[in-house]
Amino acid sequence: MKHVSVLLNEAIDGLNIREDGIYVDCTLGYAGHSKEILKRIKRGKLFAFDQDIDAILYSTNVLSDVGDNFEIIKSNFINLKEELNTRGIKNVDGILFDLGVSSPQLDEETRGFSYHNDAPLDMRMDKDNKFSAYNVVNEYSVEQLTKIFFEYGEEKYSKNIAKKIVEYRKNKQVETTLELVDIIKSAVPMKRILQSHPAKKIFQAIRIEVNKELYVIEHVLPTAIDLLNKGGRICVITFHSLEDKIVKRIFNEYSKVDDIVKGLPEIPDEYKPKIKLINKKVITPSDDELKNNNRSRSAKLRIVEKL
Repeated sequence: MKHVSVLLNEAIDGLNIREDGIYVDCTLGYAGHSKEILKRIKRGKLFAFDQDIDAILYSTNVLSDVGDNFEIIKSNFINLKEELNTRGIKNVDGILFDLGVSSPQLDEETRGFSYHNDAPLDMRMDKDNKFSAYNVVNEYSVEQLTKIFFEYGEEKYSKNIAKKIVEYRKNKQVETTLELVDIIKSAVPMKRILQSHPAKKIFQAIRIEVNKELYVIEHVLPTAIDLLNKGGRICVITFHSLEDKIVKRIFNEYSKVDDIVKGLPEIPDEYKPKIKLINKKVITPSDDELKNNNRSRSAKLRIVEKL
């Protein structure tokens, strides 16, 4: 299984791991980060979340070779607090998020994440989820498609592409990824095709919609901050500007003194910043990492610490 964890050393160092601490990897994937966390917590415990049964089965074996002080939770990490609470965990020492789609998910043709391979329209990170890319492409109106292509894909030709999809559907349903790619290509001018693959942003938008990715990160980050022990850290790796904007905004919000009490000689505790930014400037992959792993090029890491 070929999966190279992005910003591995930077994220692990950023967590500032204590060997008796409790850590959460919200995006287990193929255990790249989890394995390194587990190596460092001889007397601690690791909880790892994933929805993808293939990733869970693979990673169980990887982590079992390191230790037995871990538990994998098959759930979307939006359920972070509830899942930890049912296990008697109220606070943790570090939380990692490595957002987006993993290399094996992209490379496994049948999953439908890639616009390079022909596959059924799927894109579900959780195979038990009934809602897939097929539903988005075949059931959404022109307005709904335009909205997600523009908001989640930042695609200039969103409306043209949405109209072409709906027009195509009058004759037959869109079944496969390459069928969709052909429709997208027919909806944009040649200069757009020459810039970059015209399906890239549309596939990103559909994937985000299917898995509710932006909604999930928006709702879980405040929860994650609350769960941290004093001195505990959160590391978030993002891969596109939409995710990064949400993370940056929430971290900035929680690291500032509330405007209501600014300038008061004594600031009440509930208005004090909850976290401090460990890196004011985002951490990006080194030249060496970029050389070895082209997929890391858009990665950004932000780290905060609980006050």
